[in-house]
Amino acid sequence: MKKIMFYCQYLTGMGHLVRSTEIVRSLAEKFQVYFINGGPIVEGFKIPKNVESILLPSLWLEKGKFQISEGCQSVEQVKEIRKNQLINAFERIRPDCLITEFFPFGRHKLFFELLPLLEHVKSSSPETKIVSSIRDVIGRKTLNEESDIICKLINQYFDLILCHSDPSFQTFPDNFPRYQELKCEVKYTGFVAQSLAENLQKPSEQLDIDVDKPFIVASVGGGRLGYGLLETIIESGKILAHKIPHNIHIFTGPFMPDSQFFTLQKAAASEKNIKLKKYTSLLAEYMKQAELSISLTGYNTTMNILRTGVRSIVAPIGHYSQDNEQLIRTNKLEKLGIVEVVDPNYLESNHLAAKIIESLNHKKIDNYTKLFDLEGSQKTLNILEEFLGVSKVSTVNCQPSMINY
Repeated sequence: MKKIMFYCQYLTGMGHLVRSTEIVRSLAEKFQVYFINGGPIVEGFKIPKNVESILLPSLWLEKGKFQISEGCQSVEQVKEIRKNQLINAFERIRPDCLITEFFPFGRHKLFFELLPLLEHVKSSSPETKIVSSIRDVIGRKTLNEESDIICKLINQYFDLILCHSDPSFQTFPDNFPRYQELKCEVKYTGFVAQSLAENLQKPSEQLDIDVDKPFIVASVGGGRLGYGLLETIIESGKILAHKIPHNIHIFTGPFMPDSQFFTLQKAAASEKNIKLKKYTSLLAEYMKQAELSISLTGYNTTMNILRTGVRSIVAPIGHYSQDNEQLIRTNKLEKLGIVEVVDPNYLESNHLAAKIIESLNHKKIDNYTKLFDLEGSQKTLNILEEFLGVSKVSTVNCQPSMINY
């Protein structure tokens, strides 16, 4: 069985972790997969049992600076440990393929470990294929000024780019105007949507819903963004309690600072219609059962919206000094009539309560799954099977120079 080493680093939220896990879940059907996890552990989040998980000492970003877990050495010492651990893991595994999630289109703060790894692979194991795995929208504001180094890295080290997008929604040239300078192929996989619990052997938890009342689900991804939205939802819930029968399930995300979580917990404590929890592994299931979802527009939440067809109100909250990912995605979703948008600069409880009532009166649309290809994890497997010579499955060649506009 051929081996794949999959490198994943999430620095702010957990979207990269969720998408990567869905991909390796499918890859493990035909490959021996080794999942390199460089971010903080998310309690309750499960890596598939047939995938070997290799944990690097955790790094993440707060206010642009690397953070490390308590009890660790200095950031510089952690960097050195991680660099050596990656090379040692590669030497132990000797994979047929190395996949770097989002790099080199992002993650340049991780040059300290990724450049030595890539150089080691090329010098010691030139037969190992190197693949970049990217989301639908890159959106980073520094992309143009970094395009020289991106082109250089792709052409020097990489054999394939996997774009986890449906090209009818977002194309690779939309992301990277200098695509024609890249020497490797680019292939679209379609969107990578999370597996619903019914497709998993043993869900790690059960849904906690009152079947006698319609409910609204609210979420903000990893939780480092979106506190103001959840605060407004709780205030709106107090207004709605006297107007419509409902429950609100709020998931703050595992990375929301404790101080913010406790403030929200205190605000919701006396509200019988509001349940507050940090994390659920069954967010897609909650959205499937909900009458309405209120959220940001990160990649995975958007996939859940498309998969479940839930009515959705979204607030495109992001690091707009750094990237426009959520804003670009939100504008496209709004034009297609898939979501309703609230301005994150105008989060006011009465306005949101009125928006919620209005949205609940709209007819639910059930054909989102027909709009886009949501089988990206399976198609990633198919593409890599052919690319690595495991099978002769036919895939569409989406080399940039052959893309039709």
